[in-house]
Amino acid sequence: MVGIVPKKDAPGVDFCGVDKYYYIVRSGLGCYMRSTNFNRGEDINIYSLHPSCKDGDHYLAHKDDLFYIIKGNCYRRVTNMNTDEGSVVYSLHTNCQGGDHYLSAFGSFYIIYQARGAYRKTTNMNTDEDGVEYKLHPNCKNGLYYFGVKDYYYFVKPHDEWGVQYFRCTNFNTNEDADTYSFHPSVVNFLPGGLAMNLGPSFGVWECLKTISNDSQTSVTWTKKITKKIGFKKVKMSSIETNWKVSTTVSTESGDLASTIVKSQFSFTTEFGGSCVNTDQQEWTEAQEVEESITMTLKPGEKIYVWQYQMGMGSEPLLFCKDMKFDDKSDPPTEIPLPPAK
Repeated sequence: MVGIVPKKDAPGVDFCGVDKYYYIVRSGLGCYMRSTNFNRGEDINIYSLHPSCKDGDHYLAHKDDLFYIIKGNCYRRVTNMNTDEGSVVYSLHTNCQGGDHYLSAFGSFYIIYQARGAYRKTTNMNTDEDGVEYKLHPNCKNGLYYFGVKDYYYFVKPHDEWGVQYFRCTNFNTNEDADTYSFHPSVVNFLPGGLAMNLGPSFGVWECLKTISNDSQTSVTWTKKITKKIGFKKVKMSSIETNWKVSTTVSTESGDLASTIVKSQFSFTTEFGGSCVNTDQQEWTEAQEVEESITMTLKPGEKIYVWQYQMGMGSEPLLFCKDMKFDDKSDPPTEIPLPPAK
C-alpha cells in the first residue's frame, strides 16, 4: 500500500490555512495550491512561489492572512507568497526552535514535537510570549502534516484502508470535537505521492521494440529502421489539472506542471509509489514516434533484441526514454539506465 510522503521525508512541502483558504506548498515544484475545501476540491488555484519564499523548512499562515516561512532559526513573514509583499525577517525564540511541525489557530502559534509527544503554544514566535507546553493526545501524535485555521487544528493522517484523510479538532491535548475528512482526488494529485494513490505506483520496464534474426548459414549485415516513441504523454497527463486554475506564472517558471509533478513522483522511493530515479535528462515534450536507422552484422542463426526503457504509473506507460539496448537474450535487461534520485 503506497502512501503520502510525510513532511520529514519531503523538504519544502507543507500545509497551512487562514480563515477561508487552505494551502499546500510544494517548494520543490516552485508553487502552491489554494482551495476553499480540501474535501470537496473546491476553488482550486495554483500559484507560483516567489523566489524569496522557496526552500522553507516550514510554512504556516496566521488569521490575518500573514504567511510565515521558517528556515533554520529564523522566519520570514509576508502577506503574499506569490509576490513576497510586506516581507520582514525575525529570529525564532530558542523555545520555539526545532519543531517538527508549525501551525497557527485561535490567534496563537503551535509547535509540534512529535518525538516528545508534546506541543508548545505561544502568541509570538520571536519572544515566546505566553509560551506554555502541553501533551499531545495519543490520537494526535502521528500526523504526517499539521495545519490550522481560525477555529480548528488539522493534521493529515497516515494512509489506511480508507485512503488519505485529514483530521480536525479543537484541542490537541484532549482530542475534542474530532472529525475526519477525505481529500478530494484533485487535491490528492498535488500531494507528494498522491499520483501513485490515484493512478497506481510508478514502474520502469524494458519494452522489446524489434527482434532481428539471421536464419541463413552465413553472416549478414542488416540495415534496419527502428520506430520508437520518445517523450512524455503530456496531453494525457494534463487531465490531472482539470479541476485546477493554474496561474500563467506557474507555467512560465516551472514548465508544464503535470510533467513536473510526474517527474517528482518518479523520484520518490517505492514506499511512496515512486521508482527512486532521476528523469531530468529525458525528453519531456509530447511523445512522438521517431525512426532510427541501425546497421549490424549477425552471425548465422543469431538473434538480436532491441529494447527501450519506459516509465509509467499503474499499468500506463507515460515516459518513453531515450535509452535503448541491443541484446542477444530474449529476457529483458535487468539494469536501470537512469541515475538514482538524490
